Amino acid sequence: MKVCLLSSGSKGNSCLVCTDNTKILIDLGTTSQYVCNELDKLGINPKEIDAILITHTHVDHISGIKTFIKKYHTKIYVTETLKELLEKEIGSFDYELYQDKKAIINDLEINYIKTSHDAEGSIGFIINEGKKSLVYITDTGYINRRYFERLSNKNLYILESNHDVYMLKNGPYPYFLQQRVVGDKGHLSNEQASNYLCEWIGKNTKMVVFAHLSEKNNTPEKVIEMFNEKMVENNIKFTKYILGKQNEPTEVIEI
Repeated sequence: MKVCLLSSGSKGNSCLVCTDNTKILIDLGTTSQYVCNELDKLGINPKEIDAILITHTHVDHISGIKTFIKKYHTKIYVTETLKELLEKEIGSFDYELYQDKKAIINDLEINYIKTSHDAEGSIGFIINEGKKSLVYITDTGYINRRYFERLSNKNLYILESNHDVYMLKNGPYPYFLQQRVVGDKGHLSNEQASNYLCEWIGKNTKMVVFAHLSEKNNTPEKVIEMFNEKMVENNIKFTKYILGKQNEPTEVIEI
């Protein structure tokens, strides 16, 4: 399995997941042209994309989908709730519904979990290719502990680390917006993300990607500082982590 976070942040999100037989996108919230350009740099024709998964229907996760599927007729995997919401945004589309919270796309097994965000029906993903595993979770105020066993000791984590609480409280956002961000239906702070990772990281974990950093309420340095602090507290040593960027893809991560 190869993974590349194409774009990550409040202005647009998209992630490419590939195997020898399958290519999918998770979200397409930046422009279709940007995604197509980045795919081209990786030697991938957009026609080769087998499916699009969506986490929720906020604009920074779906804004490029309508243009993309109009040209390439790509199938979108959705829950019944997300299907109805997405139809309101982009009209009719070719879709597949998950069965028992799961979908099989060639050699990929897609499992979803519920997230807690102020977008109806928001979800995150656990994706497997045989024994290879990816967790993809952004846009959630917290993660329910009932999922922790399923989320533990995976190969790759792409996890939201949206804000530094001090920067948020002393930044430009009005109070009501600050409360939205830190609430149970908002976004994960650096501290929350680091605490979760310190519980999940195991011997099989090869890489962590911190995603969806706020441009106004966070810095890469704050993310790394908090993660290192929490690892010390939990007696964990882990050095293979990178940060997603808004207008620049990550390296291609092979697991």
